[in-house]
Amino acid sequence: MNAIEIIIILLLLVLAVPDVCRRLGRPALANAGYVLFGVGLGPFLGDEVQTMLQQAGKVGFLLLLFEVGLEIELPNWKRVLAPAGFAALWVLLQAPLAVAAAHFSGLSLAEAVVATAALTSCALGMTYSAWKAFPAPSADRHGFLLLVMITLEVQAIVSLSVGGPLLGKGFSWSLLPTAVGTLVVLGAVGLIAPRVEWVFQKILSTTTHWRIHLLILLVLAICALAQRLGVSAPKAAFFLGLFMSRLEHDGQPLEHYVAPLSQRFLIPAFFVSLGLQVPAAMLVQTVALKALGTAALLLAVRQVLHRRWLRTGAGDRAWLLFSPNLTMVALAATTFIEHQADPASSSWLLLTGLFLSVGALLMLPGLPARSGATAIADSSGHAHHKPAEPAQADSSTTLV
Repeated sequence: MNAIEIIIILLLLVLAVPDVCRRLGRPALANAGYVLFGVGLGPFLGDEVQTMLQQAGKVGFLLLLFEVGLEIELPNWKRVLAPAGFAALWVLLQAPLAVAAAHFSGLSLAEAVVATAALTSCALGMTYSAWKAFPAPSADRHGFLLLVMITLEVQAIVSLSVGGPLLGKGFSWSLLPTAVGTLVVLGAVGLIAPRVEWVFQKILSTTTHWRIHLLILLVLAICALAQRLGVSAPKAAFFLGLFMSRLEHDGQPLEHYVAPLSQRFLIPAFFVSLGLQVPAAMLVQTVALKALGTAALLLAVRQVLHRRWLRTGAGDRAWLLFSPNLTMVALAATTFIEHQADPASSSWLLLTGLFLSVGALLMLPGLPARSGATAIADSSGHAHHKPAEPAQADSSTTLV
């Protein structure tokens, strides 16, 4: 296939897949569909076309992390203490098993640690629409679930920020400056964001025809500047989105205005290019079998943890909301690829996250088809409503 044919197919895919997923009541499955499409498409593409998709995917990756940051509107720290404690226990109790499963599947210890940070996370963009429709017994419990989801995603972003140095240098004291550097970046972006916010607001309020292009251009320019200064561009994109999460215009959040280009082309291109990194032959090899076994094992363990020790008080299936993690897995898999890890390692990680996310989303209650009472997700499964306005979460959780 040539480049023009691929662009045509990708545009048709972006039009068809989200609509099919919405009709099934599970809009968050769209990104998983793009990855599977990329896996199946790989054998039919030449090197030039694959390079084109991967370069477009790099831009989509930055916009994806920017929008992940936009999704997270951090609440008052007192309200998040109990959900953060729950999230920490949730990760710690699973981490040894996840590291062991990754190591058994052929990953080095450093790769297994990075993979565990991704697999024990939650991708809020995938799960938010399911959370909106989840039948929690009270507003307090519903809000508590959302705060746990937010905490799981934030701690994964922070953990994965040291993933590159860990893969490059292994376990050493040099990881400490990287962790400190993440905090410095957070502070620097926090100082810069208010000064940049007026530029975003000016674009939103005074432009029409070129609004989308100018917004995305500004995000990419800031990421490029950060990289020139030695700061990771993906990290800068995430933190920029985090500090812009309250920005609105005409009652619509910022991501609503960049969606036509980001969520309906560039971000799908990223997930398709990620699927291209998984050789189709691995789907019939032990790598896929180990990934499927790991995903099934983690789902089973999570069910036991939730029923016996880490109860949310929000129903037997509430734990499924913490399981879709494809966005965070994509971040970790990209780190693997950048550090030239064994292709089998990145393939195992991506397939495990894919099986885990799809399995959890299929077991969760679906959205009512075309219902006006629920949040209408856009083409990438993101909801247009801000997720950080939950009902006041109870300050306690049942730990049995």
